Amino acid sequence: VARTAGGRSARALKISSILAACRMWRVLMPRIARADIVHVHSNGLLAELAVLLARRHGKPVVLTLYGTEIWHYAPKKYGPDLFTRAYHAASYVTFYSDRLMVRAQELGLGRRRIKTIYPPVGPTFTWHDEEARDEARAALGIQNAHMLLNVKRLHPLAGQRFLIEAMNEVIRLHPDTRLVICGTGPMLDELKGVARSSGVERHVTFAGMIDNFAIGRYCAAADLFVLPSLLEALPTVAVEALASGTPVLSSDNPGGLELNDLFGTDVAIVPREQPLALAAAIGEFLRHKRRTHRPTRYAIDREFRPEAVAAQYRQIYTEVREQP
Repeated sequence: VARTAGGRSARALKISSILAACRMWRVLMPRIARADIVHVHSNGLLAELAVLLARRHGKPVVLTLYGTEIWHYAPKKYGPDLFTRAYHAASYVTFYSDRLMVRAQELGLGRRRIKTIYPPVGPTFTWHDEEARDEARAALGIQNAHMLLNVKRLHPLAGQRFLIEAMNEVIRLHPDTRLVICGTGPMLDELKGVARSSGVERHVTFAGMIDNFAIGRYCAAADLFVLPSLLEALPTVAVEALASGTPVLSSDNPGGLELNDLFGTDVAIVPREQPLALAAAIGEFLRHKRRTHRPTRYAIDREFRPEAVAAQYRQIYTEVREQP
């Protein structure tokens, strides 16, 4: 059988992966040997090797999963299944959302010592009432009567296309509306083209990649944070908006639904990939604008502030040190 270019590429990729694994192994070994506890985040070759190497050295391991590794999980039929081995080898596994944890169990990844710990929201994101919102908006030089915000990487799964397509109807209902999209990614040019073809280019600002402090200012200034994503575990950016006093409109992705469970009417839900439903919900909110309710502020302080998250991890660290 003749060798193909695809076969040669696959072999080269396999050899490259083996060499990378060997380099990672050499770098990780002395660091893990000195550690009392190893806390590994997400998946990928580095994370999976770190878990397995730490357990080989008898070290307790906490593995935190964000979403991708579970949403797209499938056990490997051939070759080493490093993720599945690392998942079961870890002393404790934490998830970014309850729905992510439930999905892992549905996929056959049931195990002891698992828990949901939500991502932390830092002090940059503080509650703003209507007056403080207007001051924050003026400081950004935005003079529109209404401001919508989205903060996500510009990727098909983030669904910004549907939000931009909704803007034509939003502007018909509320002409003085600006949409600000913070982030960059492979869809930037395409999304700019959608804004032009939809006739809403003058109403959409692509702010690009900005730092966390600037995102905090935009969250404070917005009337509504819109999250049209197709898939989310727990969208930290939406919780940051809520912490700033800005309600959220989310598609019915798993993370959006979980935020609705946690924060009630401060997180409204619409169907995914439906620009008209999105536009109708935005239009209705802008007719009756408000800030988030007091229970949302309490829930964020209780579950999402760094001190609250750190306390939960400290409890886990104590447990795995006593019983690795």
